[in-house]
Amino acid sequence: MNGSLTELSFTVSGHISRPIGEVYEAVADPEQLSKYFTTGGARGRLEPGTEVTWDFHDFPGAFPVRVVAADPPTRIVISWDGDGTTSEDGTTTTTFEFEPVDDGARTLVTIRESSWKPTSTGAKNAFGNCQGWTGMLAALKVWVEHGINLREGFYK
Repeated sequence: MNGSLTELSFTVSGHISRPIGEVYEAVADPEQLSKYFTTGGARGRLEPGTEVTWDFHDFPGAFPVRVVAADPPTRIVISWDGDGTTSEDGTTTTTFEFEPVDDGARTLVTIRESSWKPTSTGAKNAFGNCQGWTGMLAALKVWVEHGINLREGFYK
């Protein structure tokens, strides 16, 4: 290996104090996702081979999300278009992994995103998405554990 940077990627994770099935459903189910993350609405369940849309009131404009894989209740893989990606088709890939911990009382959620070029545009988009997925994890935790929409009024 020559040591040169060829792709930017990141991983964020956090513990949710609910069983794995409940946490997985809060991500896969568009009705729940719309209540704490896709504040402009999510249309379509995250199931393999489907294309859904996500919209955000604070960042308007619905965009397509392709579901590459889904293995309930442990894994969801999605992709969507991005500017500054390394993939030939101009997409990024995001993987959600759900792992039971503490005898199933809690769930470790890990989100990995990859395929960003090590350029100014790639770095800006990777850092922005890293912030977004970290915010999503915090919002997911508060929603699933307490029924509170953390994003309401947060960005605007």
